[in-house]
Amino acid sequence: EVHLVESGGGSVQSGGSLRLECSYAGVTDMTRCMGWFRQAPGKGREGVATIEQDDTTWYADSVKGRFTISRDNPKDTIYLQMSGLKPEDTAEYYCAAGYVSGYCPLETAPYTDWGQGTQVTVSS
Repeated sequence: EVHLVESGGGSVQSGGSLRLECSYAGVTDMTRCMGWFRQAPGKGREGVATIEQDDTTWYADSVKGRFTISRDNPKDTIYLQMSGLKPEDTAEYYCAAGYVSGYCPLETAPYTDWGQGTQVTVSS
């Protein structure tokens, strides 16, 4: 059983930075993909960034150049470093894990395990 716990959310002003952390347990070699997703009020959940076992990364166009996903395998943790934050980045951010052949997509459907989320609020 996979457990994912997010932390690091908070409130910042536009242009600020935050680093989200996702501590995981129960992730095996069968879990090729991990990623960060977000859901703003009244909107669907969308992919932000994903990372493969070989550290290949994928980003939504809206965050390219501003967000960086990374992993620390000895600490069983993945990170999302967010800089240049904008009010439209305000959302609940979720960590997810799943097994997907090929590249790690930004769509939510292939991901089977989810954390509880951490709120990020960016004020203008």
